Amino acid sequence: MTQDVISLKEKVAIVTGAGGGLGRGIAEAFGSLGAKVVVVEHDNDRADDAESWFENRGHDHLVCRIDVRNAPDVAAMLEQVRDAYGRIDVLVNNVGDFLGLVKPFAETSEDDWQALYEINLKHVFRVTHAALPIMLGNERGGSIINISTIEAFRGIPNGAVYSAFNAGITGFTKSLALELGPAGIRVNAIAPETSETEQVKPSAWVAPEYREHAKDWIPLGRFGKPSDAAGCAVFLASDLSAWVTGTTLHMDGGALAAAGWYRVHATGRWTNMPVVSDAGIKM
Repeated sequence: MTQDVISLKEKVAIVTGAGGGLGRGIAEAFGSLGAKVVVVEHDNDRADDAESWFENRGHDHLVCRIDVRNAPDVAAMLEQVRDAYGRIDVLVNNVGDFLGLVKPFAETSEDDWQALYEINLKHVFRVTHAALPIMLGNERGGSIINISTIEAFRGIPNGAVYSAFNAGITGFTKSLALELGPAGIRVNAIAPETSETEQVKPSAWVAPEYREHAKDWIPLGRFGKPSDAAGCAVFLASDLSAWVTGTTLHMDGGALAAAGWYRVHATGRWTNMPVVSDAGIKM
């Protein structure tokens, strides 16, 4: 295997929500590997910061300050990309948010459902639909990467609607992979566990005296980072995954596999209860 396999040189990659968090980590990795990166970001400050990062390193880039929930914005962005580069090799649908809507389903409203739909699933349809006419004209094929969440694969109390729309990304990914396979366009997803970013800081949600327990809650002993998402995305965008389509990478440190089991750091044993006496069930 040569180094060329992981090169993204000359590939045109769109990353939505690329001004911060996981999207920023993915965009920076793509740029560092030679891709022409289209940074899509609705927050002006984050867009400016990303633009400075790319300019300072001399990476080819285009910054589009749009909201992917707005159809005319998306159409205008795709026209910019067509005019600037003429093709799309990689599309990363990264935008997603639970919008702080943490409450029992019985207390949610249709307005809540619509807001969660727009930010978690509908924009994936919209951006992908708008990009496909350009991608289908690329004889080299391409890669579509949808970012969902590990909550699409397990229950999340007080987040049923958020989980449902992200589970929809899984179905969309699998089905679209079958449709686009003959055109050489691969479609995959990444499902992250809660990760440390500027916007989301899971370690800050835990009282200081309990933060050492993260090594017990997550099999790989820590929360995720943007670089973890970047690694998964580089794999799916590059020829390393040339025969991979219709699947989801669980970027979760083993949390889903643990499925409620916790390691007791002091003894190395496992328990299905966060606090257990010597008489409790242990493995």
